[in-house]
Amino acid sequence: MDFARSIPVLPTPDIGESRDFYRDKLGFAVVGEMDDYLIVRRNEIEIHFWKSDDRKLPEVSSCYIRGGEVPALHAEFSARNVEKLSPFTVRPWNMKEFYVHDPHGNLLRFGCAPEEIE
Repeated sequence: MDFARSIPVLPTPDIGESRDFYRDKLGFAVVGEMDDYLIVRRNEIEIHFWKSDDRKLPEVSSCYIRGGEVPALHAEFSARNVEKLSPFTVRPWNMKEFYVHDPHGNLLRFGCAPEEIE
């Protein structure tokens, strides 16, 4: 069965800079790019970006990525020295999470239930 899925569409003031960050720092593949739109994918994680001239929009935009791959992603991003990478820790709401801000301020929140990985 082909289930419906949710795909975040985040604002970016610079498609090229977003492409480079997600491809080179976070290991996403570029699967679609135009002057004003970008699509990146890594396994089952897909994120779209639209070009926005409002540089404040990314600073208030975010998405949540959940699943068993999250611990390995944190280890990989740490090894790649990704800037603005938070510690991977259990939050008060009982999710083990880490955060990454992209160069424009979009917040990527990664998480899994602690019992899913321990």
